[in-house]
Amino acid sequence: MSDMPTPDELFARPFFFCGIGGSGMLPLAQILKGRGCKIEGSDRSNDQGRTPEKFGALERQGYTLHPQDGSGMVSSDQILVASAAVEDTVPEVQRAKELGCLRLSRAELNSILFNTSGAGLAVAGTSGKSTVTGMLGWILHACGREPTIMNGAVMKNFVSPERPYASAVVGGQSLYVSEVDESDGSIALYRPAVGILLNVSLDHKSMEELRQLFGDYLARSRISVINADDAEALALLPNAKEVITFGIEQDKAQIGVVPGSIAEGPMRQAAMIVDRHDGSEHSLTLNLPGRHNLSNALAAIAGAAAAGIPVDKAVAALAGFAGLARRFDVVGTSVSAITVIDDFGHNPEKCAATLRTLKAHPGRVLAFFQPHGYGPLRQMGDELAQTFADELTEGDRVILCDPVYYGGTVDRSEGSERIVRLIEDAGVHAEYIPSRKSVGDRLVNVAQPGDRIVIMGARDDTLSGFARDLLARLS
Repeated sequence: MSDMPTPDELFARPFFFCGIGGSGMLPLAQILKGRGCKIEGSDRSNDQGRTPEKFGALERQGYTLHPQDGSGMVSSDQILVASAAVEDTVPEVQRAKELGCLRLSRAELNSILFNTSGAGLAVAGTSGKSTVTGMLGWILHACGREPTIMNGAVMKNFVSPERPYASAVVGGQSLYVSEVDESDGSIALYRPAVGILLNVSLDHKSMEELRQLFGDYLARSRISVINADDAEALALLPNAKEVITFGIEQDKAQIGVVPGSIAEGPMRQAAMIVDRHDGSEHSLTLNLPGRHNLSNALAAIAGAAAAGIPVDKAVAALAGFAGLARRFDVVGTSVSAITVIDDFGHNPEKCAATLRTLKAHPGRVLAFFQPHGYGPLRQMGDELAQTFADELTEGDRVILCDPVYYGGTVDRSEGSERIVRLIEDAGVHAEYIPSRKSVGDRLVNVAQPGDRIVIMGARDDTLSGFARDLLARLS
């Protein structure tokens, strides 16, 4: 990237997004298009006829879509945006190389937008990034600060008939709110005015690597916002310059909860938030269940405080936060009182948070998990199996199908069967059913009144359609 043009020169050029429908690519395409850039793209899912409603919506919004055959790359002036994981055999990548086009990864492009804004607000951590990004963005928006928001998930507050896939908001250039990713090390590219750290736990990298990455991230942040309830995150506090802490359990956290004030329901909750800077207390209503979401709300309130929003205003704004698509997203309840929930849970921590939220209330849990790849399943399969075994009880059921596979050279010798055996060995009823269609039939057959069916997995937009179809069959 040594011959990198200046930001002004960069954004004057046409962009081509390889995999434009992806959760990391689409919001960036939305932000650039909103700023007047020419945007084209391709997507293997579009070529294969998956989620046609998404690509139809993009075309209606004026995005030019090409087949993923290299035909969209026509000029050396074009900038190819492709995830670092995209193989060199993809036609767009080959064609861009022939033409001598500049290639940027998703993270490189996002970091340029972030670092050239007036103030970048970053949300980091193993779990909860998208939710906190959505909450913080909504607080700033509701308080009239006109943030630009880059999220990996669709934010329900900003969805409209014209923009059904609102994973970004194009605001002004003074505030840029974004989740930042440690899994590929790209967190190192960002220079935050406010750097939020939610938690540090095993996912894609070793704990030693994560401590280094997150510690350096806090050192680069002008103000750090740290979760005092997470021992690993709190241990990195000496790296930070100026700090705001938040936490439910820690009575020294600057943004916290009045002990005994939490009222939890199956779909929403309330608590009294305390600002220990001045001792003031503020009543929070949150339309999301689960202790992890209360922690997420505290992170967003503390992040907003770092950006100059008074705590009472942030708390009031969160009462209107509608949540994110596929984050404990209640699809509906059938006439026979079976509830279907669509959820992004795909690593041990995210799955545990969702299962814990469900188990806090009565009813059997039927958990369907679609692994998001053979590689991740090999890497965290043991911890995942342990999570299902720890969080669920004898009457509950877990079903796994084959992992997501869209082609490529990944080793597919070891799949979901091993994980199912591990869960069964730990005493929870688990089944391996290779095809998703057969999983749907099985769930319809075994579901009983009062059950909660949770559909879990990442990297596959068709899971939401599967959840909706399942509810329709149960109704």
